Amino acid sequence: MLNNSQIVWRLILAFFLGSIIGLEREKKGRSAGFRTHILVCTSSCLIMLVSLYMYELFRDKISLDPARIAAGVVTGVGFLGAGAIIRSSKAVRGLTTAASVWVSAAIGLAVGCGFYVGAILTTGIAFLALAFLKVVENKWEK
Repeated sequence: MLNNSQIVWRLILAFFLGSIIGLEREKKGRSAGFRTHILVCTSSCLIMLVSLYMYELFRDKISLDPARIAAGVVTGVGFLGAGAIIRSSKAVRGLTTAASVWVSAAIGLAVGCGFYVGAILTTGIAFLALAFLKVVENKWEK
């Protein structure tokens, strides 16, 4: 079972990693920014921690699968991200922001289960994609 310092560490790391993506979105004035990404990442981490805690607490009494609660997060955040997508005539806006909210949830789940390397690497990849690949995308469109 996780001790209190492990729980605190994981929640703080989720806060920090979510803030990296959130700051980039906030800087660009997107609908889901700094606070949204922190909340999504940190709450996803907490949900994974609760799932692991429940598994440890009740595994001898009932059949539990910690991944089931995590799967609910993925679905729920999909609906949240859908709210960031706006369609007008021929243009669709907000897909990248919706994807960034979804990846923030995935990062939070990874931190919650202790998969730090995956969470940190994914945060770096997501930040690079959000901050720098628009330039490449714009050059290809010309």
